[in-house]
Amino acid sequence: MDILETSAYDRRQRRNTTCVLFLYLLPFFASCAIYFYLWIPDSAPSLLAAGIKATPILCLVLLVLIYNGGRSLVGVAGGLLLSAGGDCCLIWPELFIHGMGCFALAHLVYSFSFLSSRFSATSSSVSFFILYLILWLFGIGMYAYLVPFLQLDPEADVLVPAIGGYILLIVIMATLAARTRRPLILLGSLVFMASDLTIALTKFNVFDVEYKKHIIMTTYYLAQLMIALGDVKAAQEEDADDIHKWKRS
Repeated sequence: MDILETSAYDRRQRRNTTCVLFLYLLPFFASCAIYFYLWIPDSAPSLLAAGIKATPILCLVLLVLIYNGGRSLVGVAGGLLLSAGGDCCLIWPELFIHGMGCFALAHLVYSFSFLSSRFSATSSSVSFFILYLILWLFGIGMYAYLVPFLQLDPEADVLVPAIGGYILLIVIMATLAARTRRPLILLGSLVFMASDLTIALTKFNVFDVEYKKHIIMTTYYLAQLMIALGDVKAAQEEDADDIHKWKRS
């Protein structure tokens, strides 16, 4: 009977947690709606535009901090903060390199976070090694494909190595995301790569994509949402395991 009561209690707790999480996500969804309604990419660069663009990510920062505390500032919350800084920089085209630097640091912080004990994984299976190989081959192939187009840019001396370093960091991040075996984290990293790929192909005139800005921002916000939720879920599972261990002791 005690086991049945504990199981029912756990189910009620999960339902309550899901409802509370959805309420905490409402500011994120509302700020995304405001961004797309005002359609900031078509507006003149300004501090207001930068703030509106970064607000959904700042909402995710608060979400992670609420659930995981200040320790997450050196983890996913820190990566989200750096991403918000990148969002602000990219409002001004001349700050593209600075924005890319912010996102590169965000990927680095995500990578270290995915190596933490919260995301520790068992030994990888053959299928995961194949996924790692695909990610690295894709990254190398994408860079090799982009280099001729980057060399046509007036800032080629800076862009060629900078884009190479950025691709290296995002592939490392995606590889470590796959290592966690957490679907939200993995999908978030892959969608992030898709968003950045769209930016690269359109910014450096490889080819034009209809509704490119819609695709870029939708995939970007979705990727960050999945990474944030994956981190929150990992923390909840870690806390639940600690409680169950305490009850059994």
